[in-house]
Amino acid sequence: MAGGGPVGLMLACELALAEVPVVVLERLTEVDTTIKAGAINTPSAEAFYRRGLLPELVEVQRTVLGRFSSFLSQRQAAGASVVRQPPKFAGHFAGIMLRGDLLDEADPDFEAAGPAADVGLVPQEPLERLLAARAAELGVEVRRGVTLTGFDADEDGVRVHTSQGTLRTGWLVGCDGGRSTVRRLAGFPFPGTAPGITGRQALVEMTGTEALGTGWNWTEHGTYAHGPVPGRFLTVEFDGPPADREAPVTAQELEASLRRVSGVDEVRVHKVISATRFTDNARQVPDYRAGRVLLAGDAAHVHSPFGGQGLNLGIGDAMNLGWKLAATVRGRAPEGLLDTYTAERHPIGAWVLDWTRAQVALMRPESHAGALRRIIAELTGTVTATTFFAKKISGVWQRYDLPGDHPLTGRSAPDLELSDGSRLGDHLRDGQALLLDLADDAELRKCAAGYGGRVRLLTTGCPQRPELAGLLVRPDGCTAWAADVPGAPASTVDAGGTASAPNGPDGPDGPDGLAAALRRWFGSPADPTG
Repeated sequence: MAGGGPVGLMLACELALAEVPVVVLERLTEVDTTIKAGAINTPSAEAFYRRGLLPELVEVQRTVLGRFSSFLSQRQAAGASVVRQPPKFAGHFAGIMLRGDLLDEADPDFEAAGPAADVGLVPQEPLERLLAARAAELGVEVRRGVTLTGFDADEDGVRVHTSQGTLRTGWLVGCDGGRSTVRRLAGFPFPGTAPGITGRQALVEMTGTEALGTGWNWTEHGTYAHGPVPGRFLTVEFDGPPADREAPVTAQELEASLRRVSGVDEVRVHKVISATRFTDNARQVPDYRAGRVLLAGDAAHVHSPFGGQGLNLGIGDAMNLGWKLAATVRGRAPEGLLDTYTAERHPIGAWVLDWTRAQVALMRPESHAGALRRIIAELTGTVTATTFFAKKISGVWQRYDLPGDHPLTGRSAPDLELSDGSRLGDHLRDGQALLLDLADDAELRKCAAGYGGRVRLLTTGCPQRPELAGLLVRPDGCTAWAADVPGAPASTVDAGGTASAPNGPDGPDGPDGLAAALRRWFGSPADPTG
């Protein structure tokens, strides 16, 4: 695997859970400390929760919240002209902050995540360190300071050439970022839209900030954000992409950009702790797989960082691909399983590209964008609009197009509270699929026969959701099949308003549907006589 950032490490951990040997090649000798993503969304938090990492994430978030408080205290002590208390975190769209007090938290889409719903403020650097430690615990071999220089792929495997020699592997996954060497050498097409902005994000030591606004601000020269931690700011200028993306980001460059955009000439940047440039280049490969070479994360799709979708999109790729590639490597994958990786993840990646493009359009320093921005800001003063945007940003809307009519099918499995006091997430830590028998159904258990070692069967109850008869949860946490107790009131309607369909024996949500789902995702059952 090329790339040892969060996506590569997450994928490596998923493969290791399935007892698949994996080698990660990472050109950097240490964890990247460049300031990048500042938060994770609900699907990412659910993924880490289901693998037992939630306590560590809670501690990271507690530290981040402490830094937020420190920033406001420093601003007040320095006599800043405008110090806005941050609202309850609900995200932002093009810098338009969403008020958490307007969020409809009773919306069914927000109720399913369980404890994972309370974790979001987890920056990329501590997350990468956490995943590196977990990878080491699982025995993943991470070779730091090693650069992939080329590879030769055939029907039987891939010969990978590196700065320290050559190795033979069955598969190669490029998790090596937006300028992916794997993508380029494999010849993946990369269509999309060209960049038109220069963004700069930095953590610095600076003075003269009293006149800067906190949070997001728009001016006739661009957009800037100040905070929410001491020394952090971001600028966006709409005069084209940077002339040289590779040049070091200096204190002089950052200071000049912040002065131009904010109009505050007193700002002085004395020391750069971490800084990066970005653009709104938005591209996506049409297919995430070319033979034995696959892509995940930014290697498969690039876009601006607005809305904080990039890290989360990559974690979703890793979760979706991990168990499918592991089954393929171990010879347990049904025909076409690996092809569902692109089929499921590409539409979500395409949505993210459009979501970020829309924000760039809204942030432009011109009258038409300004008028639209004021309208969107007015809309977000309502419960309906705030809930709509928050659901999109948080990722709870995501659903794969899977066979079956039940509202839960294709969605992230709800974190059900079970009769024994456990939660569904507690039973997914080993990365194995789970079939919940919630109605003591002999027919359901009969369907599961022959899938030992691939699907764990758990017979229990769920007082919280008495209408549910059963649930088949893939290793990535996606509901592959669900059924209600015959005659029970329909399960909660989905976002489109479609209620649960009858689950007769021949329907997609009955025993035949379960048998089909088991075959689709886990192959044929073992012969009980063999």
